[in-house]
Amino acid sequence: MRYYVIAGEASGDLHASRLLKALRKEDPEAEFRGFGGDEMQAAGCQLVKHYRELAYMGVWPVLTHLPQIMEGMRLARRDILAWQPQVVILVDYPGFNMKMAKFVKRHTSIPVYYYIAPKIWAWKEWRIKSVRRYVDELFSILPFEVDFFEGKHHYPIHYVGNPTADEVREYRRKEETEGQGASPTQMPRGGVVLLPGSRRQEIKDNLPAMLEAVGRLGLEGDVAIAGAPGIDEDYYRQMMAHSSVTPVVCFGQTYPLLSKARAALVTSGTATLETALLGVPQVVCYETPMPRLVAFLRRHILKVRWVSLVNLVAQREVVPELVADTFSVDNICSHLSPLLDNSSNERRAQLQGYQEVWQRLGQQAAPANAAQTMVRLLKDHKGKRKR
Repeated sequence: MRYYVIAGEASGDLHASRLLKALRKEDPEAEFRGFGGDEMQAAGCQLVKHYRELAYMGVWPVLTHLPQIMEGMRLARRDILAWQPQVVILVDYPGFNMKMAKFVKRHTSIPVYYYIAPKIWAWKEWRIKSVRRYVDELFSILPFEVDFFEGKHHYPIHYVGNPTADEVREYRRKEETEGQGASPTQMPRGGVVLLPGSRRQEIKDNLPAMLEAVGRLGLEGDVAIAGAPGIDEDYYRQMMAHSSVTPVVCFGQTYPLLSKARAALVTSGTATLETALLGVPQVVCYETPMPRLVAFLRRHILKVRWVSLVNLVAQREVVPELVADTFSVDNICSHLSPLLDNSSNERRAQLQGYQEVWQRLGQQAAPANAAQTMVRLLKDHKGKRKR
């Protein structure tokens, strides 16, 4: 069968590549084509356009690159019509992909599958109407989304497991069989890892306060930064220019770093879930511009109480979240300090909460489970389900 896949950023490219490998196992004759990146290409996808030409975040970057984005959409539409795949698989990237779903449903009879559901439960809940209209099968990697889509909106979805849980399980297996030879040596066991985000603005907003906090706690020699892909070390050095703490920056070693850490300071995102699944107590730190306004919007517009995946999966506060008006160096210090004590109630409570997160995520291997379900639906001619 022919699968047209669209992913629009690095994380989507990685998730899509693993899905393609799993689809190949289920369908050895599979052909892949679409928008994505190097990982998808390595998995056998014929790239029509690289995501780097479309991955713009924020209002101003999107507006200034709108012609390129619109041309990308036109190219995808033409290519889908010409190639006539058996299915279009959209991976995350909702701003672009929901528009593609609308086009495919209005102009073809090709079923649309969405892998990694758009996070409309956080805001823009009204988009459920578009999901219902234009997406034939929705594949979720977060267990609480089942209650949102099926319980609240009566829209059936497939919870297939969580890729981050898969990756941590695989890392732990390798660690047990191969040892920790790949672990960084720059940070002694029992130190603190800083994960200040994956984008430059996030790093600029969060890293200076993280550094000041660990400095106040006297942890200068026991700190490392998990460098984000696509961010050069010089940028981190610029953020440390006025800090008394200048930790080593390690790239591509997040799991080994965390496996040695006593605690972590983490900017909200997938990293919070990785940190929890590797059993490292953490403080979630997310500075925002106009913190009082953001705090007001969180209370009155956002539909969820938490920003970290750990708390969202657990559906309760397992880790402290210092966001907007609660983000400060003082608060970081007060929450981090007890986590460094093995006997503290705060540390013990987090580690117990992490076990609950593991249980909620389940044991399913997300890419394999999603691939099996997709191929079965396509073979059974159930891809175009009536709503």
